[in-house]
Amino acid sequence: MPRIESPLLTHALALSLLKARDAGTAQWQGSLDLGRSEECVPLSIDSWAWRGQHLPYPGKLKERTLYYFDGNGFAPVSRYTGKLIKLVPTEWNVPTFEIDGIKMLPTSRESPLDDARRKVALVQPAGKNVLDTCGGLGYFAACCLQAGVASLTSFEKNEDVLWLRTLNPWSPDPGNSRGRLHLQHGDVSLAIVQLPDAAFDAVLHDPPRFGIAGELYAQSFYDQLARVLKRGGKLFHYTGSPNKLTSGRDVPREVEKRLRKAGFRAELALDGVLAVRN
Repeated sequence: MPRIESPLLTHALALSLLKARDAGTAQWQGSLDLGRSEECVPLSIDSWAWRGQHLPYPGKLKERTLYYFDGNGFAPVSRYTGKLIKLVPTEWNVPTFEIDGIKMLPTSRESPLDDARRKVALVQPAGKNVLDTCGGLGYFAACCLQAGVASLTSFEKNEDVLWLRTLNPWSPDPGNSRGRLHLQHGDVSLAIVQLPDAAFDAVLHDPPRFGIAGELYAQSFYDQLARVLKRGGKLFHYTGSPNKLTSGRDVPREVEKRLRKAGFRAELALDGVLAVRN
């Protein structure tokens, strides 16, 4: 999908913009791309200017919501096709996203990009061919590119998540990756059987929770991960600790056991499992 060029507003930014207009200020300065840069935009009574466009002032915006200009006005960066998928601002500038109100990335202690960076470092992607099974907003991919990955093959099943990426300034653009990022719209649980044996030096596996995508925790899928990974290659598998307090289920230990059966040496690491192909 092509990138969508639009300023991004939050509740706080909209208030700041309107306050400057009401004060009769000729210009407003701030970030309209979630902290990646700062801009100075001219203000008039009826509109404000952004990169050659005259845009209307936003109406009442909700908190915990990002807005973009859709050609008519400022609309939430969200889509509903059976489930509500929404880009959500954070105190770190780097956004997370939610599916039906469930936050998909950890943001309580650090930026989701910093969280991704720590996990990516475990597989040491520099100079390697890496498989990213569940691309999401692309933060694993961004960290791999920054670390000097040779080639990254990334799958994302949900078309609405891919659309969020076109508006998120922190999501890497395959077109600006010098051919290193190969982003595919597809279900990795189906596509993986078509991938060649020993095609990758490392794998990053960040699936949705077990109750949503149980097929990505199946023994048969782990067997496929072992097949496409070279001997000695590293795999990081995010698990979190879902339902441990309520059900007593220990998903990380279950994953560790299945990975060992698939031919890995595995151990708990961070909020997941780090494994090495035997």
